[in-house]
Amino acid sequence: MTVTEVDITEDLIRDLLCEQHPDLADLPLKLGALGWDNQVWRLGGDLAVRLPWATQSADALLRKEHAWLPLLAPHLPLQIPVPQRLGEPSERFPRPWLVTTWVPGEPADRAPATRAEDAAVTLAAFLTALHRPAPDGAPAGRDRGGPLADTAERFTQGLASATELGLIRDPDAVRAVWEDAAAAPDWAGPRLWLHGDLHPANILTANGTFSGVIDFGDLFAGDPACDLAAAWVLLPDGAVDRFHEAYQPSPDAATLRRARGWAVLRALAGIHIGYAGLHGRPGGKPTWGPPAHAALRRLTAAVRQ
Repeated sequence: MTVTEVDITEDLIRDLLCEQHPDLADLPLKLGALGWDNQVWRLGGDLAVRLPWATQSADALLRKEHAWLPLLAPHLPLQIPVPQRLGEPSERFPRPWLVTTWVPGEPADRAPATRAEDAAVTLAAFLTALHRPAPDGAPAGRDRGGPLADTAERFTQGLASATELGLIRDPDAVRAVWEDAAAAPDWAGPRLWLHGDLHPANILTANGTFSGVIDFGDLFAGDPACDLAAAWVLLPDGAVDRFHEAYQPSPDAATLRRARGWAVLRALAGIHIGYAGLHGRPGGKPTWGPPAHAALRRLTAAVRQ
């Protein structure tokens, strides 16, 4: 459902810039991407404008990024969109919006990482740097990062639907991975900073490896297993073990079990979104299907042996 009733156009954005940030109003402007929550427009060569358009929750997510990302960015080894200006709601556009740095690269759902060793080490270095204890005021996750068992209904419905559509070859193997993950001990360590939404469209690549990470709207503090799931979803075949070797501190067995469960949930979501895209349904993205199917194949390989 589109919440923003105002059409987002180049003229609108220029008007907003003239009103609140006139020094940026004459820079070249073109549409960059239509995300779940925001539209992203490239502004000049180094900046981007992000405006909420499809969910009411996007307002709070943008303000969260504005508050926290400038503090995290200097410690991260990959480029991220760092907020530079905050646009406040106005008569012209009744929602907040951001000017951020532009992160170059191609989304991994369209240009997957192909250099397995480099991609594994790069992703591990990024998550090692990000996964630091968060302060008391850090945000909580919306629907992730807590006990995996809390997602039982979501998992059951997602698996049943994908199986009915003929999209899952071995549902018992998928169920075995998730049930083992849900039975693992909960995270007992400190609440760590997490990206929270590491699917292929939020990771950028260049020259076969990862070059940037975008869309921190789900940034929160919690169990690192939620982010460690990305190894199965983002990396080429044969790279997961190298990722676990490079990530510090080395994850324990329970954390890896939970990470597999979060990866299963991510893969099931991607399979449904990819299927919807192939059939021209709203919200569907056909490029999400192949990496999701590959992730599920990797996750269930050990169960089938």
